[in-house]
Amino acid sequence: MKDLQNYKKFAILYVDDEEKSLKYFAKAFQEQFRILTAANAQDGLKLLEDHKDEIGILMTDQRMPGEKGVWLLEKARALRPGILRILSTAYSDLDAVIAAVNTGAVYKYVTKPWDPPQLEMTLKRGLEFFMVQHERDQLLKEKMAVLHHMMIADRIVSLGLLAAGMSHHIRNSLVAVKTFLDLAPAKLQEEKINMDELRNPEFWKEYHQNVQGQVEKINDLLKDLWLASEKPPFQFGDRLRLDEVVAEVLAGMKDAFAAKNIRIENNISDSLPPLMADKPKFVRLFELLLRDELVSLPAGSSVTLSARLSPESTSQRREIQVEIRDDGPGLPQEALRLIFDPFVMRNDSPKEYGISLMACYFIVHHHGGRIEAKSAEPHGTIFNLRLLTNPNQTPLVEENHEFFQKVLLNNTMWEKLLATD
Repeated sequence: MKDLQNYKKFAILYVDDEEKSLKYFAKAFQEQFRILTAANAQDGLKLLEDHKDEIGILMTDQRMPGEKGVWLLEKARALRPGILRILSTAYSDLDAVIAAVNTGAVYKYVTKPWDPPQLEMTLKRGLEFFMVQHERDQLLKEKMAVLHHMMIADRIVSLGLLAAGMSHHIRNSLVAVKTFLDLAPAKLQEEKINMDELRNPEFWKEYHQNVQGQVEKINDLLKDLWLASEKPPFQFGDRLRLDEVVAEVLAGMKDAFAAKNIRIENNISDSLPPLMADKPKFVRLFELLLRDELVSLPAGSSVTLSARLSPESTSQRREIQVEIRDDGPGLPQEALRLIFDPFVMRNDSPKEYGISLMACYFIVHHHGGRIEAKSAEPHGTIFNLRLLTNPNQTPLVEENHEFFQKVLLNNTMWEKLLATD
């Protein structure tokens, strides 16, 4: 919990119409805290909106020209419920304080004139409470993400077996279909069926090609899902350079993108550290992701690939963050939530299903990484991948143990702060 002592990690916003009070507050506390000030409630709200992710405490005077302090506290609660709200007021405004307390608008109130040492302690305790609460919320989000990944991972084996079985039976069953397609034109001509369309060899040639194409597509989809869901080896033995893998995939798809006038910008540097991986699956990962872009994007779109070493990397766990960004029409939130689920119809391309993207999820998961999709601004979709440079060094069991230890430690600290005056 080292961050609890970093009182400048989050800012304190102080709002008061008295200029002297603002200057005195900043001078008294700027050594210990990061201070923002505003001279009225409207300016304070603007600062809140501009710095909503940076502010831990809002302290405001009640009596000000225009909107009062309680109005600002209510706005802050709607904008960022986690920000701790402190009302600074004179004894004559106790009715306003009581109303604010009763509506849950304030964390504490302080009376003017302040006692600087006491106020400093209040601000420290408030920031400690805010930071533990903030970290708790982050851990809960991570916990939900872990549970989500566990649920999807639990389906990997069953989906892989399903794909393998379907692929086997479809291939066997299609032997009869293929035999019929091969023999049908000759048989129909033998019997001299008087149907111009059926006697036309071109009709049967085109029909045969269409059916064969759909058959191959089904088998390819199932094969991707089956292979991607296979349990990985105990050790990943291929040493790969990300820039070379992506360049190889793009070279193979160059003509397909050019035919659709989709521009590709590859900004992946050759200075990134190498990755230990299963090369065939790793190459297939980027083939599937880029094929999805090819299918779903309208002509004239663009795709940008970039990557960097994660700033959160450590000597034991190094990650490369990969971003694939397009400027297409984008996807609604519900579609983004389901994008890696198999057999979900894609709204942007009704002929495509989520099997290919589910295969991508499997490949990344087996390499100890993560993949997600989100909306880009002002439009488009972003695929974010976090890939371990060496998954052989990161046992999942140890990670989960450390994660849940952190959750328990954080919850204990949070409960202690709640119980303290």
